[in-house]
Amino acid sequence: MNPYQCLPPRAFWRTAVADKPALNIDQLWTPQFEIGNKDAIVTAGSCFAQHIGRALGERGMNWLDAEPAPAELPAADWKAHNYGVFSFRTGNLYTPAMLCQWLEWALGVSLPPDETWAHDGRWFDPFRPAVEPDGFASEDALFASREATLDAIRSALRRAKVFVFTLGLTEAWQNRQTGLVYPVCPGTVRGTFDPQLHRFCNFGFMDTYGDMVRALELMRSINPQLRLLLTVSPVPLTATATGEHVLSATTYSKSVLRAVAGQLCEDLHDVDYFPSYEIITGTPFKGAFYQPNQREVTPEGVAFVMQQFFAGLDAVQPLQTPASIPSTCVSSEELVCEDAVLDYYA
Repeated sequence: MNPYQCLPPRAFWRTAVADKPALNIDQLWTPQFEIGNKDAIVTAGSCFAQHIGRALGERGMNWLDAEPAPAELPAADWKAHNYGVFSFRTGNLYTPAMLCQWLEWALGVSLPPDETWAHDGRWFDPFRPAVEPDGFASEDALFASREATLDAIRSALRRAKVFVFTLGLTEAWQNRQTGLVYPVCPGTVRGTFDPQLHRFCNFGFMDTYGDMVRALELMRSINPQLRLLLTVSPVPLTATATGEHVLSATTYSKSVLRAVAGQLCEDLHDVDYFPSYEIITGTPFKGAFYQPNQREVTPEGVAFVMQQFFAGLDAVQPLQTPASIPSTCVSSEELVCEDAVLDYYA
């Protein structure tokens, strides 16, 4: 008798993977805690998190939109202004360091910065440069909008049962003087790059792990019962500033993020990991879930990911699904991803 004799078929490569058609692979996720239909769920992070938020809403679950669009803004313009994209209007939070920044500002641990970028008489927020495509009319308007987002973060944290965060990147750009992290390199989406002021950083395991622990501590300081569900974006880097080949740089980045997510699940209570990264990038699927550019995920890939997500939830606690729900097959081209602008510089 040995430990392997008692394992289920899902624990063996042959029975779980090799002997099955790729689309019949199942039981990829066993949730560590229940998520009920009425549990308020916050989504934030890299662009792939947008798929999860949308699918939760379509499923009839309680996805929390803490910063809804103003009544005067036409629905056709919501996405362009980052409304309904994540649970609050921060734009993409690609790294745990960025998540920490916003949490510290929202919870009064540190003061929001006064840095702004001006262009053609309009003002842009360096820490979410794409939320207003045409910029703000004044600095006061920019700061008022940012304060509204900080209010939304506080509200979302108080109300949430589950915080879903998608880890996206390890590469980032910082302000040398303040140490603050930008979502994209200054001078790409907006702003002007200054090598004396801006520096490149590539967060390693310890930095990424520490920032994620800190972020969870901050969130639980306002909501001690909050549970954290982590995912890793399967979308490769658009470009790398490391000097390495982008394929190697992507492998490093995703490996660090996946290792951090796994370690957090081992070390902290009420932290879980959903394997969206493995589902899309896994060898059984032979890259079939990627668009021809080998970067964007196909609608079929997104649908398969969400099928596995809800199958896991149903296995723990059967959920009541609306009789008819819209398709979750949404093209990655419809996502709001600031870093995609880097492809212009290829």
